[in-house]
Amino acid sequence: MKTMKFFLLISFIASFISLNAQDVSTPNTDEDSSLLNLPGDNLDLYAVLSLFQESKTIEEFEKQLNDEKTGVNNLDLNLDDNVDFIKVESKQEKDDFMFVLQVDVVEGETQDVAVIMVAKDKEGSVSIQMIGDEELYGKDYVIEPSTEIPAVTANPAYQGADTVVVESAPATVVVIESEPIVQYVYSPVYVPYYPPYYYGYYPPYYAPYPVISISFYSSNHRHHHNHYHGGHNRGGNTVVINNNNTYNNYNKTKKSSNTVNRNNNSGNYKSKNPSNGSSKGAKATNKQKGNVGNTKSAPTNKPKAQPKAQPKAQPKAQPKAQPKAQPKAQPRSRPNNQNSRSTARPRRR
Repeated sequence: MKTMKFFLLISFIASFISLNAQDVSTPNTDEDSSLLNLPGDNLDLYAVLSLFQESKTIEEFEKQLNDEKTGVNNLDLNLDDNVDFIKVESKQEKDDFMFVLQVDVVEGETQDVAVIMVAKDKEGSVSIQMIGDEELYGKDYVIEPSTEIPAVTANPAYQGADTVVVESAPATVVVIESEPIVQYVYSPVYVPYYPPYYYGYYPPYYAPYPVISISFYSSNHRHHHNHYHGGHNRGGNTVVINNNNTYNNYNKTKKSSNTVNRNNNSGNYKSKNPSNGSSKGAKATNKQKGNVGNTKSAPTNKPKAQPKAQPKAQPKAQPKAQPKAQPKAQPRSRPNNQNSRSTARPRRR
């Protein structure tokens, strides 16, 4: 009987381990299905809008957006495997604001990435929308914050040690007017921000950092999608721009890059989507799988090249040049001079 229980325990542990192994090795197809296969996959607008609402000023928002620690920016439009610097340009028409995200792809070419629109109606209610550029996100890619936080539902089957009863809380309404960035732009101290940066000239805090793979990037920011609605998954809802006139005026002056157009038409962005490109995330997956042979080949060649070059060059050059030149020149010249002197003296006598 004990032997039977032992074998049952072993089989249960083995099946449990195999199930966990399958969960780890099986990719999440739901995440991959949400990708656009466009350059915008490297910049999650849900995460960008969340960062915008948490920022106190436009300058702070621009700095946090380009900070490697936040991990929000993973955009690489010029395909140099480094994250592009995104600058934020401010525009204002009375109580309507637009904050345009731009990238100087190459010298003399600027690409608009997205625009954040903040508007106030006659009743004083403030709305926020973010619209992705059609070349990077496709047509009608509009997201906006959800104004309600879903209710918290207690688990009736909970049987843990904690005896505190958790009551269901009603849904709460998020007041956009109370957010730091909204209070700032509508305050008397607000001054429109115009970034002084351009291609090759960036702020001191910014340093280019490598792009990570789309699979890692999208999984890191998946949680931001719970607080917003929109994108291309609007559930059949019609796309409505809150301030259509201001947005139409923006379309007349928005900037587009020829380099981005060529890369889009050639499918260069798709070749690196989701994780086919040479990126930091792709290299990490190779190391996890044990493909580390290529990464170790570079260090092993360096120590062999230096010891062979230096010992052979110095010993052969100096010993052969000096001993042969001096001993043969002096002995021949001196005896000849002495003979000429000896023959000259007898003739004078």
